[in-house]
Amino acid sequence: MSKELDHPLVIALADTSATLEEVGGKGASLARLATAGLPVPAGFHITTDAYRRFVAENGLQERILAAVSTVNADQPAQLEAAAQQIEQLFAQGTMPTEIAGMIRQGYAELGGGDLPVAVRSSATAEDLPEMSFAGQQETYLNMRGEAMVLDAVKRCWASLWTARAIGYRMRHNIAPADVSLAVVVQKLIPADASGILFTANPLNGNQHEVMINAAWGLGEAIVGGQVTPDTLVVEKDSGSIASQEIAEKSVMTVRTPEGTHEEPVPPEKRTQPALTTQQAAELARVGTRIEQLYECPMDIEWAIEDGQIFVVQARPITALPEPTVPAKKELEWKLPQPKGRYMRASVMELLPDPLSPLFATLGLPAWSRITSKVLNDFKVPYIDDPLVIINGYGYYDITYTPALTIKLLLAIPRIFAGELPRLMKSARERWQKEHGTYREIVQRWQAEDLVATSAHDLLVGMREITDEASRYYLTIQSGLLPAAYMSELFFTIAYNKLIKRHDDPSAITFLLGYDSTPIHAEKALYDLAQWVRERPELAAALEKMTGSEFTAAYQKGQVAGVDAETWEQFKERFAAHLAKYGHAIYDLDFAKAVPAEDPGSFLETLKFFLSGQAPNPYTRQQTTAQAREQAVQKILAQVHGVRFSIFRRQLKWAQEMAPLREDGLADVGLGWPILRKMAREIGRRLTEADTIANPDDVFWLTLDELQNATAALDAGEQLEHHQAVVAERHTTWKREHAVTPPVALPPKEGARFLGIDFSGVMPARADQPVGDVIKGTPGSAGRVTGPARVIHGPAEFEQMRQGDILVARITTPAWTPLFALAAGVVTDVGGPLSHSSIVAREYHIPAVLGTGVATERLHNDQRITVDGDAGSVTVL
Repeated sequence: MSKELDHPLVIALADTSATLEEVGGKGASLARLATAGLPVPAGFHITTDAYRRFVAENGLQERILAAVSTVNADQPAQLEAAAQQIEQLFAQGTMPTEIAGMIRQGYAELGGGDLPVAVRSSATAEDLPEMSFAGQQETYLNMRGEAMVLDAVKRCWASLWTARAIGYRMRHNIAPADVSLAVVVQKLIPADASGILFTANPLNGNQHEVMINAAWGLGEAIVGGQVTPDTLVVEKDSGSIASQEIAEKSVMTVRTPEGTHEEPVPPEKRTQPALTTQQAAELARVGTRIEQLYECPMDIEWAIEDGQIFVVQARPITALPEPTVPAKKELEWKLPQPKGRYMRASVMELLPDPLSPLFATLGLPAWSRITSKVLNDFKVPYIDDPLVIINGYGYYDITYTPALTIKLLLAIPRIFAGELPRLMKSARERWQKEHGTYREIVQRWQAEDLVATSAHDLLVGMREITDEASRYYLTIQSGLLPAAYMSELFFTIAYNKLIKRHDDPSAITFLLGYDSTPIHAEKALYDLAQWVRERPELAAALEKMTGSEFTAAYQKGQVAGVDAETWEQFKERFAAHLAKYGHAIYDLDFAKAVPAEDPGSFLETLKFFLSGQAPNPYTRQQTTAQAREQAVQKILAQVHGVRFSIFRRQLKWAQEMAPLREDGLADVGLGWPILRKMAREIGRRLTEADTIANPDDVFWLTLDELQNATAALDAGEQLEHHQAVVAERHTTWKREHAVTPPVALPPKEGARFLGIDFSGVMPARADQPVGDVIKGTPGSAGRVTGPARVIHGPAEFEQMRQGDILVARITTPAWTPLFALAAGVVTDVGGPLSHSSIVAREYHIPAVLGTGVATERLHNDQRITVDGDAGSVTVL
């Protein structure tokens, strides 16, 4: 291979003289690996001097600098326009004869002809510890023949000027005249499997472990996020697998005559491990050699062909948490008071995960204050600060002293005879009044210009919304929720004991078929799907999209094959749906996004409605309502006297309260979208001040830290750096999330209060038998067998398929779109009157709730039988 002494244009991949300035970060890394004898595919470098020669001979430099000179880094449209203009300049440029000849020679020495190669960009500043350039320029796989290779090289050069790269350099004050680009051309490995390897565990910082992500085919599907890979943790010393999670790998990147594309993984391979135990151990050994070469933890891209391992990239890991051991068995449940008693119930059903630091110090204290105030207003003796945090999880403190216990026992007659009936009678009126106040506060802040609002005032607004949200929740908790529980309970008891005959309908029949906010939301989405079905090109485009693709298209604009007007009309209709129903919470912790921010979570249900196979929700509700009215008329015709009066009175109360519970819960998060915008606006300012790494990290600060930061922001003072403490808190949260919190502490005391065992009504079981049967609370009658689909949150909603059995920690109104797809429901947390139960009944699907362990013991695609009558889940 030819090389000029002063200005090399093309050099061998393993050339020992290759420098960062000549071959860029990626090229320098590959040269170092190849020189050390590691298994790197053969190839060659096209140096930065070749890029500069091309730019100079085509007279591009002045035009490039002019294109970016007036661009604002915060204006995406300007960045995109400049990038497209520069891309055209490179496309129209002529490859200098000398450079073209050297590239042809390098390609011929690799094998020439139609040899498939990978053509990769290599920027001069990427992969350095202080920069994050990696991934900003392009890679072209499966380039075959001289013409395709030469064209790919020009496109790589042009990718130095993508909108993302221009904006990044401007924000980091990197002069556009100072940048250059090299290109690496290598033999393409037609990988059977590929993936990423970290020579230290990136989740907990453990440098004695290697973490491997693996999937079928070429590695672009993993890097691009189109597939959930297998995840293996391998011990460095022994090479043994410490843990592995085998994902359902639905797509893979494969070669085509024009390059590559994604295609479905054959069904028989989807849940097969992409790596054998021996291959995982060998990969760990190769990774360890690379780590020793670089003397630091490494992020490595690899591929396997016919059992042979190849390394296609390696770079230092720039962000690794302090080493911790996520020792699930070692987590000690240390009590705030050694002799204290604590329970997870009530609002804790909406907080299934460890709390974010900001919710723990702003949200939970607000709930605790308002809980205490409400109980005092109703003269219920209770602890002053009733909510506490243990290992990141929220608990109610039920540590009653003897004196407080006596006060409570003396107050019970008054509570049940006076306060409780008054609360039940005023439930609807108090809810409607509080709902109006909550909405007014939210609307007032929605009308504010958040960018122009001081950081202090934004935090004041966040506290105001949080306090009002807690008052709203306590209003429904002291009214609508117990009224719904008690009215259904009393009606069911009276009906079953006094009225029901052998062939009469079940009690629940009388309470179904009503409208509620989740049902309205489902019908609205169904209506949108019917509108889409009348536009076949739009329906076809949506059918092909993934959740992330849908979110990107919705946020950015045009979709291939759909005219602009149709897409804008769809966006307007979908935006109206999100505006009305998008504030429903997945989780009460406001660190979690709401559906309004996550359009992709609706896509699978929308596709189901588009398929024409989905039951019409209007018809389903009408049929259920007719069955309810027929049941009522039947019973009214056969009972008389006192039984008639009891039936009418209890039925009226239960039917009145049945839909209101869901209406009340659906609006708990009414203020969360604007609160999150306010928090992220503060986060944006802190990110610009280099205090945190990104705006969402604001939720990982405590209230005290945020108060200090907002004061410093407004005063223009120096701010503290919080990146390290945020990373440490992320690690702690993951360790805590790996455990199942006990329902009651201390566990040996069980769910006993005032000498009464409340285990049967707790939202999760405290014990589970060993074996293939998981016990829970019957939530919705029926029996069904199907594949389990464990969904941990909205990011996994697109994994749900028609006929799957939904397995989740909890469900809230925001989870309702998945019920249209589900054949059954199983939860860790929940009771017979939880959201999961009520909505499952409306959909006529079996539900078993409050298992405590379902998401831990069940796995995707396991066939399970859900028995909603017996309250059991059996693994087949």
